[in-house]
Amino acid sequence: MVLRTPGRRVSARLPDFPWDSLAEHKATASAHPDGLVDLSVGTPVDPTPEVARAALREHADSPGYPVTIGIERVRQACLDWLERRHGVTGLGLDQVIPSIGSKELVATLAQHLGVGPGDTVVFPELAYPTYEVGAVLAGATPVATDSLVSLGPEAPALLWLNSPSNPTGRVLPPDHLRKVVEWCRERGTVLVSDECYLECAWETEPVSVLHPSINGGSTEGILALHSLSKRSNLAGYRCAFVAGDADLVGELLAVRKNLGLIMPGPMQHAMAAALDDDAHADEQHARYAARRALLRTALETAGFRVDHSEASLYLWSTRDEDCWETVSWLADRGILVAPGSFYGAAGARHVRVAFTATDERIAAAVERLSAG
Repeated sequence: MVLRTPGRRVSARLPDFPWDSLAEHKATASAHPDGLVDLSVGTPVDPTPEVARAALREHADSPGYPVTIGIERVRQACLDWLERRHGVTGLGLDQVIPSIGSKELVATLAQHLGVGPGDTVVFPELAYPTYEVGAVLAGATPVATDSLVSLGPEAPALLWLNSPSNPTGRVLPPDHLRKVVEWCRERGTVLVSDECYLECAWETEPVSVLHPSINGGSTEGILALHSLSKRSNLAGYRCAFVAGDADLVGELLAVRKNLGLIMPGPMQHAMAAALDDDAHADEQHARYAARRALLRTALETAGFRVDHSEASLYLWSTRDEDCWETVSWLADRGILVAPGSFYGAAGARHVRVAFTATDERIAAAVERLSAG
């Protein structure tokens, strides 16, 4: 068997799964008399909206195979949502595909677009680890940098943007986005923007790279990823989509057909219903805003500094010490957070604090932070 040769294992080429290294700190935090406050992962905890559950029930009888491109209903809902909420116009039904969550897209997109050995994939210095995983799986060279100048004359095969950022919550201004679009087009680099936190904004208004003011009215060479996990508490449903350049979307579709990467039919209907309904998303936004305000005040009162964090579902926080010391300090108080080093060397003195826990658990964290 191939697996008997350790050097040929695919997993051997990948970075260690970072969350495994939190086990000891999770055990410490879980031993707190009032229980664990888990602010590490950022998983939704509030109810899935009824509009999505009703659609799932209505379409639960689904004996046939769904189509890879997605039913027209869900693709139109994606386009309508992009236009209604984010001013994205001019896209057609052939420019969007639903996916089984956004992580599988991030992990496979480079490979499915033909990126391979000898190619370079660029992603932010502080970034979701799966960008690197996707580059490594494709056999490409991963490069973490925020500076296009540092790349010199090189023409990467693919460049990832992530605005709003996970983990920092930073939002890239429109002028910067326009410059990146221009830079990529000059070099023939595919630009992919991970915009899964686009509706989780607090102090600014993020703009999609699909917006005509950013791309000049053309999506050539551009893709954007969106997810309903955070917006609509649909993480368990695995509902996301990719949209943009028709040729790139068509290539992804051709590959995905062969691999059977198809969002289940009932989930497509649930996704369409959730995208069509803004009321539940606005309610969820208000819940997160309240939790964010409480937690940020408590962190700052306890001596933390919160950097960036103008969007996303995290507070990028520091005590100006090694991130693992901060993780340990919080774990002793029953609070589990993610060390910034999970997201790159530049995060070594920060921790990522999610505010996706319940109101009761956020209140518990606030009380513990206030106690010092």
